[in-house]
Amino acid sequence: MTKFTARWGDLSFQNEKQTLDPERLWFAIYTMPRHEKRTAQHFDYKGIEHFLPLYYAPRSRKKPSKEMSRLPLFPGYVFVKMSRAHKSEVLNVPGVLRMVTAAGGVPAILPTVDMETLRSGLHLRHAEPHPSLIAGQPVRIRVGALAGMEGVVSRTANNARVVLTLNAIHQSIAVEVDHADLLVLEH
Repeated sequence: MTKFTARWGDLSFQNEKQTLDPERLWFAIYTMPRHEKRTAQHFDYKGIEHFLPLYYAPRSRKKPSKEMSRLPLFPGYVFVKMSRAHKSEVLNVPGVLRMVTAAGGVPAILPTVDMETLRSGLHLRHAEPHPSLIAGQPVRIRVGALAGMEGVVSRTANNARVVLTLNAIHQSIAVEVDHADLLVLEH
């Protein structure tokens, strides 16, 4: 097997040239906080096929700078392609906390098509993390004419529909807001 590491702008992954093995599946590994890159280095060292998508972000939010950092697109996660028999080998890598599990506590298998699509096409797009919006979640509108108003997400398709309530008169309105214009609030 020949190993090679490819790095393209927003993305970094290791691949092994080999025949397709139906026993090798994609799994998500939950890492210690801010240990994704170090865990990926350990996977490199051990020859474990993995995928750690990265994106560029300004180094400091307080001081505008031209310096950029490469940060994990999915903080806390590294994806590995392995057979179930190698589970203990992966779990013993420094920085790994556990595998992401599905119902019943079995490791969640990620769709191979989705993972391969991300690996091959992510570098062609500008990607950055975005909070998932869920109906019932409190949010604050960040920009525009309604900036600063707080409400609750009622629908998330296309643009988010946010219900804004004027408590003083016990009346509500629903407005369409772009997902990027919302700040998710803690409950």
